[in-house]
Amino acid sequence: MLAEIITIGDEILIGQIVDTNSAWMAQTLNNIGIRVKQISSVSDDEQHILDALKLAESRAEVILITGGLGPTKDDITKRTLAKYFNMGFRRDEETLEQVSAIFQRANRPMIELNRMQADVPDGCVVVPNRNGTAPGMWFNEHGKIFVSMPGVPYEMMYMMEEEVLPRLKAALNLPFIYHKTILTAGIGESFLALRIAEIEAALPEYIKLAYLPKLGQVRLRLSGSSRDEAQLHTDIDRYSRMIADEVREFVVVEDDIPLEKAVSDIMKSRNLSLSTAESCTGGYIAHLLTKHPGSSAVFSGGAVTYANDLKMAVLGVQASTLMEFGAVSEQTVKEMASGALQNFKTDYAISVSGIAGPDGGTPDKPVGTVWIAVASRHGVEARKFNFGNKRTQNIERAAASALTLLLSRLKLDQ
Repeated sequence: MLAEIITIGDEILIGQIVDTNSAWMAQTLNNIGIRVKQISSVSDDEQHILDALKLAESRAEVILITGGLGPTKDDITKRTLAKYFNMGFRRDEETLEQVSAIFQRANRPMIELNRMQADVPDGCVVVPNRNGTAPGMWFNEHGKIFVSMPGVPYEMMYMMEEEVLPRLKAALNLPFIYHKTILTAGIGESFLALRIAEIEAALPEYIKLAYLPKLGQVRLRLSGSSRDEAQLHTDIDRYSRMIADEVREFVVVEDDIPLEKAVSDIMKSRNLSLSTAESCTGGYIAHLLTKHPGSSAVFSGGAVTYANDLKMAVLGVQASTLMEFGAVSEQTVKEMASGALQNFKTDYAISVSGIAGPDGGTPDKPVGTVWIAVASRHGVEARKFNFGNKRTQNIERAAASALTLLLSRLKLDQ
């Protein structure tokens, strides 16, 4: 079963907002056995929308549309859909009551533009919006299912979960879909492919392997669909174990979670604490760790010591070390990690110091040079990395490399 997603709005096309709706919708559809064939973004232009609907109808059985359902003149999705299906309009009384109740609760006057939110194409089934004034619309036309929803993310998400997904599952004979993800770190995509080539070649047609690289990490995702749910789980789990066993030294976790969450979970299971000492990453590692609920069970805190004075005052880095070797050096990051370990009283500490760019490099320490250290009661170790000349990527790579180095230390210490 194939679906297509159409997002409508000039604000998407000019980059004013990022289309997060499509990614979320694609994931939720995939979970119930509907594969997204294409995602399209079109402007607030009637002909563009009509063309997009016609093309989507030729490619997919389910067409989901978001955006353009507001009360103002630039929101034209509703009348364009009515034109596409050659329908008139009716005022939906239940929607009108809901819209009226929203304005009453807010103690705001309601004008005719607001009442017009309850006007829908007369051939659609109204999909209630319990979080806003724009109702969704369900069309069974031309042998296809079309669903139009608001572009406001939380309105769309609630509508999908509460109304659209249950209706799709009831209306369609969907296969079971199952995914299994293995997160690896410390090995490149091509080397992984070489290591598991024989296993990949032996996969049956209904199971696909995807390589999903991301700055020092590669996710291996096995996906399959079948009418036999139990057999599908058994087969994918078996091949997943074979792959994980083949590259075991690089496996972080056999689950679809971020690297920092995997590391944090390992430390939590061992009742270990962590602190950070960051320079060029500017607190990004701490941010990654603390964005997950329950991070306080592992992460005690850290310091962003950009200036050398703070490296000395907060972490105890020696002035002579900075003078002789510089801030971006093995000696400095080792003292930073050791200082964090001692001063913050944690089981492990990671430190990072480097030249993120785009300037600040020297012939012996070019932009992208980063030193990372991990300290624990077992001692302190450091590694030098040479990334590129893109500041944001260097920060992200440094964070991923620091967490991977910490993971390697944890594996040795278990």
